[in-house]
Amino acid sequence: MYLVCVIGNLLIILAIIADSHLHTPMYFFLSNLSFTDICFTSTTVLKMLANIQTQSKAITYEGCLTQMYFFMIFAGLDNLLLTVMAYDRFVAICHPLRYTVIMNPRLCGLLLLLSWLIFVSLFYGAGLGVYLTSGTAHPSRKGSVASVMYTVVTPMLNPFIYSLRNRDMKGALRRLCTRGTYSQ
Repeated sequence: MYLVCVIGNLLIILAIIADSHLHTPMYFFLSNLSFTDICFTSTTVLKMLANIQTQSKAITYEGCLTQMYFFMIFAGLDNLLLTVMAYDRFVAICHPLRYTVIMNPRLCGLLLLLSWLIFVSLFYGAGLGVYLTSGTAHPSRKGSVASVMYTVVTPMLNPFIYSLRNRDMKGALRRLCTRGTYSQ
């Protein structure tokens, strides 16, 4: 599942970079979401895979803090990027004639920067406080399954949800794959 997540999201990023028709605000945010999903999944899954390999569940306090820091950064950024993508679609549907004027490159960059700033100021402190004051030492099996669903399955499905149902993205992926076939 981790490999499907990483490869699927990397393909989205490469297709958007390679196809100039996809250099629009919607795909700019989608490529950032794909990058964030890769980072979000990597913060926990790589440690989990190392734990499975070594048969050890130990983590240092510093390692735990570092993992939680990046987990919360990428989880919050993921949510904010989805919000910005929803705003982009709102503008495209409700103001189609003014879309290119409203969603200019400057505003897209500003929205991305604001996503980072809002996340850092609102969620980082509160999330870290909740995590550090948690009284449960051993999570339940249901909690573990829910964690895997949230951290692995959702980012793995995002490439399918946001790109394979989209004709432009399917065409870009086809061109990317055929370009790679011809160059070999």
